[in-house]
Amino acid sequence: MTFIATLILAFGMSMDAFAAALGKGAALHRPGLKEAFRTGLIFGVIEMLTPLIGWGIGLMASRYIMAWDHWVAFVLLTVLGGRMIMEGMRQTAGEPCEAPQSHGFMVLALTAVATSLDALAVGVGLAFLQVNIVTTALMIGMATTVMATTGVLVGRFIGPVLGKWAEVLGGVVLIAIGFTILSEHLGIFA
Repeated sequence: MTFIATLILAFGMSMDAFAAALGKGAALHRPGLKEAFRTGLIFGVIEMLTPLIGWGIGLMASRYIMAWDHWVAFVLLTVLGGRMIMEGMRQTAGEPCEAPQSHGFMVLALTAVATSLDALAVGVGLAFLQVNIVTTALMIGMATTVMATTGVLVGRFIGPVLGKWAEVLGGVVLIAIGFTILSEHLGIFA
């Protein structure tokens, strides 16, 4: 695989993380560079590890992983998105509530895992190609770190415009990503 092909793969793999981080950034109260980079790093490390895990699993279990990865991603993203929508609706229904300064590690890690399950399947596929999996995984991780960090920072500007509805929109984005992953794997809109 050429450097350009690997770079395109890396940024392609990071688009779900960008969309999720955009929603996360919009739901926060003016996230700074430190919080954006923290989010980007969590997403990037997890996105880097999943193709390595997929590579390790290889041919023997590929059909089982590919059969279920989209369902796992769909359920995780729907649950996380539903939780965000409920929290956002609770804020809009009651008295004004200050947006959080940061998201908890587990919430970010679960979101990152859900958006990176496709990278696990890609890792399985890469096991059959002549690629340096470490270099490829590092590029995927770095691209995801950049894209998720950017997503949080862009979300910072969207959040104040949307006000209390930012978290609701973030939840809708996560659920939409889940439905997209599921529909792509099931060939619904193919």
